[in-house]
Amino acid sequence: MQKEKLKILLIEDNPGDIALIEDYLSEYIDISSLVIARNYKEANTILQSPGVNFDVILLDLSLPDKSGEELIKEVLSLGLTNPTIVLTGNSDLGFGIRSLSMGISDYLLKDDINASSLYKSIIYTIERQRSRSELEESEKRYSDLFHLSPLPMWVYDLENLEIMDVNASAIKHYGYTNEEFLSMTIKDLRPAEEVPKLEEAIQYSTQNDNMFFQGFFKHRKKNGEIIQVDIQSNIIFFKSKKAKVVLAQDITERLKYINAIEAQNQKLRTISWMQSHVVRAPIARMMSLVDIISNFQSSDEEVKKLLDHVLQSAHDLDKVVREISKNAELIDVAVDRKL
Repeated sequence: MQKEKLKILLIEDNPGDIALIEDYLSEYIDISSLVIARNYKEANTILQSPGVNFDVILLDLSLPDKSGEELIKEVLSLGLTNPTIVLTGNSDLGFGIRSLSMGISDYLLKDDINASSLYKSIIYTIERQRSRSELEESEKRYSDLFHLSPLPMWVYDLENLEIMDVNASAIKHYGYTNEEFLSMTIKDLRPAEEVPKLEEAIQYSTQNDNMFFQGFFKHRKKNGEIIQVDIQSNIIFFKSKKAKVVLAQDITERLKYINAIEAQNQKLRTISWMQSHVVRAPIARMMSLVDIISNFQSSDEEVKKLLDHVLQSAHDLDKVVREISKNAELIDVAVDRKL
């Protein structure tokens, strides 16, 4: 069987126990990386050396220069992320429980240790530490994504709707302080007329067990300003509670821009209709009158009447052109106001 290659620090002052533990370790582990400290001072020096890191620390609780709970506290403070297993002759169950609550990974009685139990404790301890490190890293990534997001975000309790966490972007955009946010529920961010819509959305999401939700709502800033918001949310577990993380994107200006474009398009459709119908009418009359004047013999009086009709058609055309210009100016003004 290929032996595990682990770097282990054994803090033990009893030569007999050192030899016994080395024997136990050697059955399953390559002990070429086993480092031994015979008192707290040596352990302190080793653990504070630059770049030193161990897969696990085996700690005897009765050293010549330090012992008991004080020793545990000191070693844990020095060992940083190194998981620590206590090896002791003290069978006091209460002390063992206190040790575990202080951050010890495992608590083994020397009289009960054998090669197999020691190996299992070491492997299980390393695996727990790895899982814990991955969870901490995952939580850190979540925290970074949450707090550094340029868009407002918050987390709320699904049971009572209280806001549990909020990022800096939300604080800046909505105007509430962090303390104010944490004293609010998500209903407090809505105008009164929007609360029924919110409750309906929450009920629908809960009944259908939807993890992800997206919708458009009105929100109210601290200064009373009402904004249009695109909400996206997902269910998470936060501080051991079922919660939702929410990303809120203010689309108020975007909607103003869209409305301005739609208004402009409507005006342009009006202008297009005028060009295709209203403008063509006086032009058609003028073309007909010019044709009559050119191709038919008419008296001076008849020619004068025809020219009067041409002039009137020209005036009508000028009026239409002016109306088109006026509508174009109104489009520009409307767009400027909405943008």
